[in-house]
Amino acid sequence: MAAGNGAAASERTAAHDMFDADVASRSLGIELVSAGGGAAEARMRVTAAMLNGHAIGHGGYVFLLADTAFALACNSHGPVTVAAGGEISFLRPVREGDLLTAHATERTRYGRSGIYDVTVRRGDEVVAEFRGRSRTLVPDAGRSTA
Repeated sequence: MAAGNGAAASERTAAHDMFDADVASRSLGIELVSAGGGAAEARMRVTAAMLNGHAIGHGGYVFLLADTAFALACNSHGPVTVAAGGEISFLRPVREGDLLTAHATERTRYGRSGIYDVTVRRGDEVVAEFRGRSRTLVPDAGRSTA
């Protein structure tokens, strides 16, 4: 699903534009489900290429899905916003074929900083919890003071 599919043009946010240019996320099959108002949802199917040596999903891919949903949520407001940090708790292993959905929610924004929580689920089952800290960039001839 391409970013913005099924959404009216008025529902499109800066997050949709960012996702359109996100080759890393899209090359892994991550789909933007929704983004707006400080929240976002993205999903990804676990493939054989995402398995580690224990035949379970590599945590880096779960982190990447959560980080993508986080980026979509914090960029849904408009100004370019980047990650200042993030951490994840892996609660259950994921397996090949699992469809994972990451739902990001803005907890707070203050000045140029924000905190977002992301829950990653397989169906109704929570498999990971992520917390990200964001920083909105200040335009300065292509440089930032993140």
